[in-house]
Amino acid sequence: MGRMTQTLHIIGGGMAGSEAAWQAANMGVQVILHEMRPKVETFAHRTGHLGEMVCSNSFRSDDHEQNAVGLLHWEMKQAEGLIINTAYKRRLPAGGALAVDRDPFAEDVTAALMAHENISVSYEEITSLPTEGHWIIATGPLTSDALGAAIAQATGADALAFFDAIAPIIYFDSIDMSKAWMQSRYDKGDTEEERTAYLNCPMTKEQYEDFIDALLSAEKTEFHEGETAGYFDGCLPIEVMAERGRETLRFGPMKPVGLTNPHSDEKPYAVVQLRRDNALGTLYNIVGFQTKMKYGAQKDVLRRIPGLENAEFARLGGIHRNTFINSPTLLDSEMRLKSHPNIRFAGQITGVEGYVESAAMGLLAGRFAAAELLGQPLPDVPQDTAMGALIHHITGGAEAKTFQPMNVNFGLFRPVDGLKGGRRGRKDRYKAYTDRAKSEWMDWLAAQNPAG
Repeated sequence: MGRMTQTLHIIGGGMAGSEAAWQAANMGVQVILHEMRPKVETFAHRTGHLGEMVCSNSFRSDDHEQNAVGLLHWEMKQAEGLIINTAYKRRLPAGGALAVDRDPFAEDVTAALMAHENISVSYEEITSLPTEGHWIIATGPLTSDALGAAIAQATGADALAFFDAIAPIIYFDSIDMSKAWMQSRYDKGDTEEERTAYLNCPMTKEQYEDFIDALLSAEKTEFHEGETAGYFDGCLPIEVMAERGRETLRFGPMKPVGLTNPHSDEKPYAVVQLRRDNALGTLYNIVGFQTKMKYGAQKDVLRRIPGLENAEFARLGGIHRNTFINSPTLLDSEMRLKSHPNIRFAGQITGVEGYVESAAMGLLAGRFAAAELLGQPLPDVPQDTAMGALIHHITGGAEAKTFQPMNVNFGLFRPVDGLKGGRRGRKDRYKAYTDRAKSEWMDWLAAQNPAG
């Protein structure tokens, strides 16, 4: 295993930890990946696999010319990212999105890490901050209470926390296809298989109003004393959205635009959309329907949706705590904890949101740590890449007082000279962002020439 100083220890085998281990090992560093599952379980995980997908099976848009997350996909692929390459290998039709078959995906990630000669996996819970050696903490949104308390104590501040909610998954053969139909919004997708990756359930105004009434009155999961419901806006539970106004869902996940109901000439007042969750097409998750309703209430409320009257659930929705640190205050530009420079943080715990962003920060942390161990420091990540925009945001670009978890987006990118803002020139502007980013990312990778 090598001397402690020559070994990189990574806590957490999710998206960030798995990617960090892969990148560091490929640079020739010995890695020990510490994962508490399956010995210590979490509310949201179902398996002991590394890289398990918890919230949904989507890596979001794969458009690397007009979308910031698609650009992040592209950058990770150029860096031989384990997570993104495995996602492409296990891809499911989903229009312009990158959705994956989640169980085979996690099995492949686990197998690749287990087979790597420079990686060993230790199944144990780490409950305190290490004082010696080189470490990356990538424990994600489900950091254990003990380690979370240790982090809070070491940083001199309480760990910040919000809540992520999990959308329900339904068995396809329990859906009434005489009411539902398959169609991607605006018929996106090149093939028939891609265009039918989404399933739609229409609602009349009366059905929508009945649904909202049931949703608002349903029994919800209560928060523990001392916890507050500080949700990330991209992951709001449906009942929280409904509480903000009866029409909110019609302009969010239940918007009826870009869809044509083949069963009726009447335009739907609202539409519930489901996305294929596995390659077999036997499971569908309800898009945007994260919820904190209690299990019995979920079944009652969701079976009010036309086509889902007899729905059978492979997994009901849930809610879990999501821990993150105030990275702009605590981390340096290479993601090291300023007060304990032998420790780096990566993934969602740093205040990035989403599978792709978490894996991306794992990729950078793994490379930074390996380069430090090898005595070959890396150049700064170019700020005008998707990777650079994201790491700059969490390590100094964001206001520390108002720091909140963030998806990658073009709002984090510096303007391109000569291009004005506004909707009119958005397509050209986004293409300019991605062209600039790709050039700078390839230059950054070429400057490293990692061993192996």
